[in-house]
Amino acid sequence: MKIVILAGGGGTRLFPLSRKCRPKQFLSIDQDKSLLEETITRFRDIIRPEDIIVVTNEAYVHHVKTELQNSGAEGAHIVMEPTARNTAPAILLAAKYCVEKLGAAEDEVIFISTSDHIIRPNVAFQSAVTKAMDLAEKGHLVTFGIHPTKPETGYGYIETGEDLGGAFRTSSFKEKPDEKTAEGYLEKGNYYWNSGMFAFRIDCFLQELEKYAPKIAGYFSNAYEELVEHFSELPDISVDYAVAEKSQIGVTIPLKLYWNDVGSWDAIYEVLDKDANDNAVKGDIITIDCKKSLFLGQSRLIAGIGLDDTMIIETDDVILVAQKGESQKVKDLVDILKQRGRKEAVEHTTIYFAWGQQTLLGAGSGYRMRKLVVRPQQELAARMHFHRSVHWVVAKGTAEVKIGGEDKMIHDNESVYIPKTTPYYLRNPGKISLVLIEVINGDYLEDDDVVLQ
Repeated sequence: MKIVILAGGGGTRLFPLSRKCRPKQFLSIDQDKSLLEETITRFRDIIRPEDIIVVTNEAYVHHVKTELQNSGAEGAHIVMEPTARNTAPAILLAAKYCVEKLGAAEDEVIFISTSDHIIRPNVAFQSAVTKAMDLAEKGHLVTFGIHPTKPETGYGYIETGEDLGGAFRTSSFKEKPDEKTAEGYLEKGNYYWNSGMFAFRIDCFLQELEKYAPKIAGYFSNAYEELVEHFSELPDISVDYAVAEKSQIGVTIPLKLYWNDVGSWDAIYEVLDKDANDNAVKGDIITIDCKKSLFLGQSRLIAGIGLDDTMIIETDDVILVAQKGESQKVKDLVDILKQRGRKEAVEHTTIYFAWGQQTLLGAGSGYRMRKLVVRPQQELAARMHFHRSVHWVVAKGTAEVKIGGEDKMIHDNESVYIPKTTPYYLRNPGKISLVLIEVINGDYLEDDDVVLQ
């Protein structure tokens, strides 16, 4: 069996904490681990790292590598989508990688997992995965259904039919319902929340694609590199729409455990621990006469007085205040920010790179100040600027710098100046992270004034 983890999404429903540059699969919610690290760890007891494939995009590769290292799964494989084309093409790409690059037989089972859900306990989930593998080997397209605990309107539903003994035939997939319809689903008792996870043999998946989505299936005959080259031509469609809701070989396994897709701030409130007044509190928070509210802070004190059913989420550049129950509208807020060209819609003040990270500390007319953290043995490629000069002060560690052909070693509390149009290079030769304070000056400070050498 191969595990395929889909980790290329850039969801915005948890703005301002989750943004396109660092979406929720890389965030820690109620534990020290990120959601992706939790996902990888969930499979570690039942499969080798070499049988795990993480599908992502180029912008997130360094995040994925970090999470694989954190979870002790460095042997896992990373498949890069050239462009976002939804889950059906992403799964096709992963299946082709398994067959061509890993030597998987076409009758091997692959399990498709989300990367950003909370699922506990792991033992119950692992038992369900094993059962899904057995059913998939018999030629079924298996999905997991979550026992609904309330008439949720934010999830799709699966209608089930014949009892197969621990699993049910899948009758239909339902779109996100209105509240009255959701209440009806709960009353009937044979409806489950759609978890977005699947298991099937590769050949069964291809057969179903040929029946219901031949425009996608036809690309599987290409070599892997050709498929990558033509990936943008594939239809933008989910595996649910392309195959699952039409297939006649579907079965559903009900998951009897805790599951949360962490898809909204209301969902975050549910998963966090509560105080005596049912407030979910995380960060430097003081509350007086507040009830059933969410307070999530990162960089400053938050004080709440007399608030009920309120959500306050603070980052170092955005404060979101919303009524509980209204968090589905956060996506509308992000759309407005994008329309106005606001960087907050896609970027945090801290941006992550393969070499480390940079954090904006302040900016004004003609200057910008940032903190750079360069990981051990990592480097910034040689570059120069036409419109800015650069001044670095080393706060921690040792910097190996090459400026205009001259090599220098810069230590704690030492600085270096790089004039405009002067090529330079930076490397951290040490065993601890290098921390620099960077001040840039000039008439034009945008990042497209970076000329790689």
